[in-house]
Amino acid sequence: MAIEFWLTNDRNTERVRLPVNPDSLNVTSPFGFNDVTVANLGEVSIFGDRGLKEFSFGTFFPADYHPAYCEYRGFKAPYTYVAIIEKWRDRKLPIRFIVTGTKINYLVTVRDFTYEVERAGNLGDIYFSITLKQFKYLPVRYETTKSTSTKPKATRPPSTKKKTATSKAKRTYTVKKNDSLFIIAKRYYGDGEKWRTIYNANKKTIGKNPSRLKAGMRLVIP
Repeated sequence: MAIEFWLTNDRNTERVRLPVNPDSLNVTSPFGFNDVTVANLGEVSIFGDRGLKEFSFGTFFPADYHPAYCEYRGFKAPYTYVAIIEKWRDRKLPIRFIVTGTKINYLVTVRDFTYEVERAGNLGDIYFSITLKQFKYLPVRYETTKSTSTKPKATRPPSTKKKTATSKAKRTYTVKKNDSLFIIAKRYYGDGEKWRTIYNANKKTIGKNPSRLKAGMRLVIP
């Protein structure tokens, strides 16, 4: 069974299969350690946590089909693929990287995408290298608080109409380390571009700079 390299958007509505498989795929799987010096013992290592995996490879988008190296027919023009990858990166959302026949099936972010406009002897082909890094969504925990309605003063004359006091539950979120309004909006609204909605509701708490969130801030989620 032939190995296939796939990149898809987060909703799997737009997909790219590499027309030419890379010669090699480099996978970096880091693990955190803290080395400390203990009196009368010397240097010791303390286990940390597993880091995010990183994938890097290089290949090219061919202008024409060649059975010697192309995996399939009917692929798009090289610059179409370049535009798709850059669009995914610029949207600031994760994509999915899949290599069939392996256990590689991860949400990733595009960390680096470098391509050659033209290489001598390969007219129309676009050679590129790409680096992808595993992505994990931050767990979000929020609390609900109920607003209290105030009773009318005794001196106020009674109204002839019946009034019903309604209290709506307000969603709040406590900011964690490395949070951003974009990440929070993506979690609650499914669209990180709606971060201004949260910012406008919390300007007094956040201040003039929406990018300066502090861990422990409690934000109202409209």
